[in-house]
Amino acid sequence: MLVLLGVGGAWGSRLVALEPLQPYFVAAALVFFGVASYRLYRGSERCAPDEVCAIPAVRRRQRVIFWSVSVLAAALMSFPLYAPLFY
Repeated sequence: MLVLLGVGGAWGSRLVALEPLQPYFVAAALVFFGVASYRLYRGSERCAPDEVCAIPAVRRRQRVIFWSVSVLAAALMSFPLYAPLFY
């Protein structure tokens, strides 16, 4: 993916400097997923009848997208655990 974005080996090697910060990035991502799930599942009480969030099809689509992205993010965040299996 980084190659498609134009990131070469020289620039990509600098990403190693961010490795000690990985737990903080994972924690921040989990907090954001928690806020998103709260707003997605508990935020419907604050939704007025004339707003887009009141449409059941839109809510269902948002939940499908949320869970799809959550599974993908969980796979990427846990990659260091199963990466040695590919070496």
